[in-house]
Amino acid sequence: MEFTTQGYVLSARRHGETSAIIDILTPDKGRHAGLVRGGVSRKMRPVLQPGNLVRVTWQARLSEHLGNFAVEAIDARAAQLMDDRLSLCALNAACALTLAVLPEREPHRAVYDAFAVMLSHMDDPDIWPALYVKWEAGLLDAMGYGLDLSKCAASGSNDNLTHVSPRTGRAVSASEAEPYLDKLLSLPGFLLGRSGVMPDDIKNGLALTGSFIERRILWPVDKQLPEARGRMIERLTAEGRL
Repeated sequence: MEFTTQGYVLSARRHGETSAIIDILTPDKGRHAGLVRGGVSRKMRPVLQPGNLVRVTWQARLSEHLGNFAVEAIDARAAQLMDDRLSLCALNAACALTLAVLPEREPHRAVYDAFAVMLSHMDDPDIWPALYVKWEAGLLDAMGYGLDLSKCAASGSNDNLTHVSPRTGRAVSASEAEPYLDKLLSLPGFLLGRSGVMPDDIKNGLALTGSFIERRILWPVDKQLPEARGRMIERLTAEGRL
C-alpha cells in the first residue's frame, strides 16, 4: 500500500528513541497518521512543526496499519509565526480542534481548503479571526451539524437575522428573538456574508461555533474543546480583540 500527497502537520509526538508519529490534514486522505523514522532528529524536527505544509509518501503492508511517512518540506508556516504569540495560539487551536473533531482517514476537502486559506492569512490579526470562525462553522457542516442560517426558524423570513437557537441551530430574526434574548446565541453578520466585522462579532462567533462543536460533536464522545482553543481566546482578549 502506498500513496503520495501533501498536507498540513497537525501534531508530532515522539515514538521510541528516534522516531515520531505525526498527524497531517490532507486534501484527499483526510486526517492521516504515520510513523516518521528519524523524526526527532535535528534535521526533521523543524519540518514536523504543526502548521507546516509537507509532501508525504505513505507506505504500509496493509491499509489498516499505521504505516511509514517519508516527509519533504513545502512551506514552513510554523517558523513564520513563531514570534507572533497571537497567531501561534490560533495555529495551535486550529490544529488541536482538527485532531479532536475530524475522524481519521475521512476526506473533507472543504475543511482542508478553508484551513489553507486561514493559515495563509494567519499573520494578519485583522483578518484571520473571522476566517477562523468561518472555518469552525465549516467543521460543523462537514460533520453533519451545519447551522441553518438561511431563514428565521419562527417566521420563515430571511430579513434581519440576528440570533441562533442553541437547540436547533437555526437562525432567528431580531423581532422573533426579542422575548428570548437570554436563551439565544448571537449571530455575527459576517457568517451571513455581510461585509465588515462589527464589535463583538468574533466573540459571538466563537461562542456560537464553540457551543455547537462541543455539544453536538465532542460531548457525545466524552471530549471537550481543546485547551489550545481556550488559550487562543485568552490571548485575543488580552490583546483587546474580543
